[in-house]
Amino acid sequence: MHRYWPEPGFAHDTPERTGVLLVNLGTPEAPTSRALRAYLREFLADPRVVELPRALWLPLLHGVILNVRPPRSARKYAAVWTDAGSPLRVYTERQATLVGQRLGDRVEVAWAMRYGQPSMAATLEALRARNCTRILVLPLYPQYCASTTASTFDELARCVRHWRNVPELRLVRSFHDHPRYIDSLAAAVQEHWSRHGHPERLVMSFHGMPRSSLTRGDPYHCHCHKTARLLAQHLQLADHQWQLTFQSRFGRTEWLQPYTQPAVQALARSGVRKVDVICPGFVADCLETLEEIAMECRQAFLDAGGSEFGYIPCLNDRDGWIDTLVDIARQHLCGWIDPPGQVPADLTRRVGRARGLGAPA
Repeated sequence: MHRYWPEPGFAHDTPERTGVLLVNLGTPEAPTSRALRAYLREFLADPRVVELPRALWLPLLHGVILNVRPPRSARKYAAVWTDAGSPLRVYTERQATLVGQRLGDRVEVAWAMRYGQPSMAATLEALRARNCTRILVLPLYPQYCASTTASTFDELARCVRHWRNVPELRLVRSFHDHPRYIDSLAAAVQEHWSRHGHPERLVMSFHGMPRSSLTRGDPYHCHCHKTARLLAQHLQLADHQWQLTFQSRFGRTEWLQPYTQPAVQALARSGVRKVDVICPGFVADCLETLEEIAMECRQAFLDAGGSEFGYIPCLNDRDGWIDTLVDIARQHLCGWIDPPGQVPADLTRRVGRARGLGAPA
C-alpha cells in the first residue's frame, strides 16, 4: 500500500511560481574512498547504468567492485579536486546561478545531481515549498542516452509519485543539434586556436556506452555523430582534420568505437604531432575530462611520439553557453512565464473566495 505524504503548508495568498531544474550526473562529496564508495553504490546500482540481471550484478557490485574501485577512483578525484570542491559541482552550481540571473525573479532556478548531493528529491521538495506549480527539468546531457537522460526522468517520476498535488512537468530530452549549442562549442574551439594555434587533428571525444545500447535502439550514437558533424561544418574542417571517439570504457564487453586513448596513440604513431581534444558531451569539466583526457590521454599521446596535446575545456560558465542554456530553457518554458504574474490584488481576491468556500484562514 502506498503512503501519500502530506503536502507542505499551503496558503491561498502564495503566488504560483515556475521552476527550472538543471540536473547533472553527480559527484562524490570528497575525494576519499569512503565518499567514493557511497557515490558508486548509488550510481552503479542504477539498472539504467548497468543493464545486467540484478541477481548477477548486485553481488558483484557489493562483493567486489565497491571494495576494489573506491580507493583507485579516490586518487583520480584527488588529482582534479579544487579548494571549492568537485569541478562538476562548482560549475553546475555556477551555471544554475547565472541562468537564474538571466531568467529573472519570475522563475526559480535550481540544480541537482542524479547521484549524490544535492539530490533531485531534496531539490524538488524545495521547489514545491516555493509553490512551483510548473517545473521544467533540463538534464545537462546534450545527447540523449537511456543511462543518463532517461535515468533522470526515472528519478523525477520516483520523486513525485507520492505527491498529492503534482506540478505540471516539462522535460528537455536533448539539445545535441541546437544551433546555439554548436555555436558555443565552436567558439570554445576557436578561442583555444587563437591562443595556441591550429592542430593537425581535432579529436571530439564523447563518453562511451556499451555497443549493445546502439543495437537496442538508443539514439546516443547518432546524436554524438550529428553533434560532431555539425561542429566540424561550423569550423569548416575537412574530413581528415577531425575525428570522433568514445572514452570511459568499463568492463569487458565491447563499447562504442573508436576508443579515445588508442585513437590518439595511433595518431601519434602515424606521424601526427599536434592534436587538440574537446569533449562535446560534457558541459562542465569533471573527472572524465580533466583526469582521463587532459592528464591520461595527454601522457599516452606524448609517450606514443606526439609533441603537443591540447585539451579544450568544457563550456563551463562561458557567457555564450549560459546564454544558450537560457535560450533552451525559454523555448521549453513557452507559455509558462510570458503572461503577467499574479498581482497582490488578485491574490487577495483569491483568499476571500477561498474563505467564502470554507477554506481555513
